[in-house]
Amino acid sequence: MNEIFPEELSEGWLIIYIDDIIVCSKTWEEHMYRLSRILTKIQSFNMKISLKKCHFGFKEIKALGHVVSGLSPGLDKNKVAEVLLKPIPQSKKEIKSFLGLAGYCRQHIKALASIGRRIYKLCDKNTVFEMTVDSVKAFESLRKSLTTAPLLLMPDFKLQFKLYIDESGDGLGASLHQVQILNDKPV
Repeated sequence: MNEIFPEELSEGWLIIYIDDIIVCSKTWEEHMYRLSRILTKIQSFNMKISLKKCHFGFKEIKALGHVVSGLSPGLDKNKVAEVLLKPIPQSKKEIKSFLGLAGYCRQHIKALASIGRRIYKLCDKNTVFEMTVDSVKAFESLRKSLTTAPLLLMPDFKLQFKLYIDESGDGLGASLHQVQILNDKPV
């Protein structure tokens, strides 16, 4: 798919994941123009689309557990509600499930590695599962991070980027930010 839409991808308004396409626009006119470009290419490459799976003209859509609105991907509110309802894990299976969800949402969680390391060790097969005060605090901190996740910006390749790196003895993390007028925003 990336080979079919290189110009659209480089212009930064098209998102492709395997065979899913998301067209981002600021105005209805711009959206119709971009949609026309995409549909023309789909037709010229003899590709088929399923109208049952298509959603046209929405201001917000759900895709792969995220919500894309305007040009800012955020977490799906249903995923956030699911996290809020999770009780403190009582087994390795439950902690692995929670860490899987946190890992899936890692782009939205600042310092995931350093917070998560305190509970990752509970998954080790040679470790007896015991939720200590420290591991409960780490769980609560990750849960709060997931429920207050920032919106991410779609990158604007005409603007400058900053890479923030956080390293400790137990973990390494990095986040890419776009330089904006007032402050840096995560992308």
